[in-house]
Amino acid sequence: MTTEAALLRPYDSTNLSARAFWSTTAADREQVYADLRANRPVTWHPPVEDALLKDPDDPGYWAVMRHADIVEVSRRNDVFISGQGTMFENVPEELLEASQSFLAMDPPRHTQLRKLVSAAFTPKQVKRIESQIRANAKAIVSGLAQAGSGADFVTHCARLLPLQTISDMVGIPDDLRGDVSEGAEALVSWADQVYLAGRDPLQMVGQWTQRLHEIALTVAEQRRREPTDDLMTSLVEAEVDGQQLTDAEIAAFFVLLCVAGNDTTRQTTSHALKALTDNPDQRAWLLEDFDGRIGGAIEEFVRWASPVMTFRRTAATDFELNNERITAGDKVVMFYASGNWDTSVFSSPDVLNLSRDPNPHLAFGGGGAHFCLGNQVAKIQLRAIFRELFLQLPDIQAGSPQYVTGNFVHAIREMPCYFGG
Repeated sequence: MTTEAALLRPYDSTNLSARAFWSTTAADREQVYADLRANRPVTWHPPVEDALLKDPDDPGYWAVMRHADIVEVSRRNDVFISGQGTMFENVPEELLEASQSFLAMDPPRHTQLRKLVSAAFTPKQVKRIESQIRANAKAIVSGLAQAGSGADFVTHCARLLPLQTISDMVGIPDDLRGDVSEGAEALVSWADQVYLAGRDPLQMVGQWTQRLHEIALTVAEQRRREPTDDLMTSLVEAEVDGQQLTDAEIAAFFVLLCVAGNDTTRQTTSHALKALTDNPDQRAWLLEDFDGRIGGAIEEFVRWASPVMTFRRTAATDFELNNERITAGDKVVMFYASGNWDTSVFSSPDVLNLSRDPNPHLAFGGGGAHFCLGNQVAKIQLRAIFRELFLQLPDIQAGSPQYVTGNFVHAIREMPCYFGG
């Protein structure tokens, strides 16, 4: 509900909602963030331009810039709720339910559903697929080598491992994996005008969400008849306090997995290769003791990439945040990309430092009830893909990336890579 205070509140002069702002580089945006962190860490802005769903009654949102404030918003799920959406964009309620699962829920439903999913997302399940992730990474880098120097790194490497991992974890049969790949690509590319090629983004998202639901329910029914050792079997069998997941909940979680399980690994892989190319001293340091240093390096990779740049909450009650009075019903957007460059937390954040310790980056959600359930799987994939890259293509270098304009994912559309002299 739009409050009178929201309607009368003046917008900040920076206008973080403009498409022109999101069309600039990350370095350009960071200059704006740095000024806001120092002088106006919580500011009010108009609705985002080119919204997925237009809402004439949308008054705008609060932008939260400092690391400490983002952590507070993340952890105060009693005040800052998720059930009204987690993106800048206003999303139709039925699409929210169908695609974001417990990510867009609040207690007690969020607590119950996360428990059910967590029961299936156990260390045993993660361990089960670790050897397959390594095998997939080896095959993917071998394919990149065959594609030859100059090939697109995103197409031939970065995008492949997370999609294969999702399919392996869930137990997607081979004949359905093509649609899973295409659907996941569509759901993470709705803001990419090149990918859309004139298509309506909301219609495309709706169509592929429906198709992914169909795939999830097909596999779920198969697992009820013939259980196997995979995540879908665990999902259909998971039980907490006598309750199991419904078909709709299983399908929505699968869609969430296709999106959330894709972006962090895919984008971090591309950004990290570019960062290692631009910082050969850090690359050399990592390769001196890859096994001993890759764990900490991955934390810096995801901080540096900030693959998910923003996330939204909605204030359930009035609340004062950094001397600004937020009123019930206001949208609050956390700018992770800003928090990950906060100089009060990170020394020389503009310098890639693979030995950075501690590294309390916000790439997995800043803590709280919605902390990323699959963060360990993402880290296993990053470890595996960089091990293979440096084993098979030790001189690999990234070319100039082409970025996707958008306010949600720090996405690289394509990026050539070069190796072999």
